[in-house]
Amino acid sequence: MSIGKKRWVIAEGYLPPLGPNPDDRTLRSHEAACILNAGDQPAQVDITLYFTDREPIGPYRLEVPARRTLHVRYDDLDDPQPLPRETDYSSVIESDVPVVVQHTRLDARAGIALMSTVAFAE
Repeated sequence: MSIGKKRWVIAEGYLPPLGPNPDDRTLRSHEAACILNAGDQPAQVDITLYFTDREPIGPYRLEVPARRTLHVRYDDLDDPQPLPRETDYSSVIESDVPVVVQHTRLDARAGIALMSTVAFAE
């Protein structure tokens, strides 16, 4: 089954401060790109991050196996370098096969706030 597009954009990105429970990974502020590969081939995915005041970082290279989903926490991205917290950014996600991308942010600074949206596809 071929569902999705090969290029996605998340224009709104911000990795919040850790929050009041930084030792509890489940309650730590984070952003994630949820990538669905419903196809029959593995997806080779590149994520490039763009900033207001510096050159882009990336690509971060990932593989999403066939007929699987991968939830990529942006605070886990470290190659080519970690994403700085409290910095505005945008993401361009490119795949060699069609995928679907959803963006989610958990902000734990004052209670728990969760935001989720489907990314823009081209």
